[in-house]
Amino acid sequence: MEIYQLANGDSVYRRHKSIVIPFAAVRKVLSTSVMNGGYREDLTAVFNHDCSPETGTASGLQASGYEAYMCSVAENMGLNPPHVSGMATAALMDNVAIQADEYKNLNVAALVTGGIEVNGGRVGDPAAYFKPVERSSLQKSGTINIILSVNADMPPGTLARALVTCTEAKTAALQELMAGSKYSSGLATGSGTDQTMIIANPSSPLYLESAGKHSKLGELIGNVVKKAVKEALFKQTGLSPEKQHSLLRRLQRFGVNEEMIWEKHRNFCRNPIDRARFRELLSCLDRQDGLVVFTSLYVHLLDQLNWQLLSPEEVYWGGTALLAVAARQFGVEAPSITGTDMEAYLEAWASMLAGIVEQTVKKESGG
Repeated sequence: MEIYQLANGDSVYRRHKSIVIPFAAVRKVLSTSVMNGGYREDLTAVFNHDCSPETGTASGLQASGYEAYMCSVAENMGLNPPHVSGMATAALMDNVAIQADEYKNLNVAALVTGGIEVNGGRVGDPAAYFKPVERSSLQKSGTINIILSVNADMPPGTLARALVTCTEAKTAALQELMAGSKYSSGLATGSGTDQTMIIANPSSPLYLESAGKHSKLGELIGNVVKKAVKEALFKQTGLSPEKQHSLLRRLQRFGVNEEMIWEKHRNFCRNPIDRARFRELLSCLDRQDGLVVFTSLYVHLLDQLNWQLLSPEEVYWGGTALLAVAARQFGVEAPSITGTDMEAYLEAWASMLAGIVEQTVKKESGG
């Protein structure tokens, strides 16, 4: 089924679990794919494929290895594997986001699928993968896959710069959503398995030699990729500004969760409530405007401590002040920060949240 027509004349099709673009003419392609990746001018199509096993079936990716699996996917769509480049993901193709923008006779379109909830990471996070033989067992569940089509010609170096701009735009989208890494306390810059394809049209009369942020091409790439990444993440997992308006989601990357706050309530509250009631109250507090605001400010102090933008003394002063203001706002005693390490800051904030739950219970009971 055709789902979109690109400005260069190529049609975009959804074929079962794949999005495929057969080329109507010669294209320049730069991709990060392990299947005919790098810079190519001999490809006849590119595709993005949902490799998650269907109900009741085994994973073909695990059974045959990644490259062999992708070749079989290409063959099943009637494509010639040596002249096709593909990407794999566990995101549904029904959740593809397509965004396009133009300036005069320049058109840029981004087709994105993605998820960041499972293996979102920050560049430089601790990693375990090293041996090439492990390629077939790579996880695909959190992949952000981007196909970027430009209806202009450009030299290979500019294609490479377009890839850099595209990656910056993806990371900017994640920063604007405050998406956290699953491997550290940092903000995610992507997932561990992201892939990107940039397509240019060598027969176009429009020839561009700049794809950086000072160029119109760079501006369009930034705009369409940011919009498409955000839309794809929302379609796949519901990630959005509304979903992120949550104190628990702001604290998640630091390891502060319901369990930690529950333990503090259970151990230190004079009359602890049952777990179900606790979860209900915490859920109500989770999206309370003031608490989300104070929590956001508090964790950003911790970010700046990690980035060495603020000294430990400055963060201790700011954290103590925020605890005092937030505690006073919600009628509880401000816990003390017992040290200058990350754990001490997080323990104090979790203790305050447990105190707010206890205070809410007292108000409800008339105490």
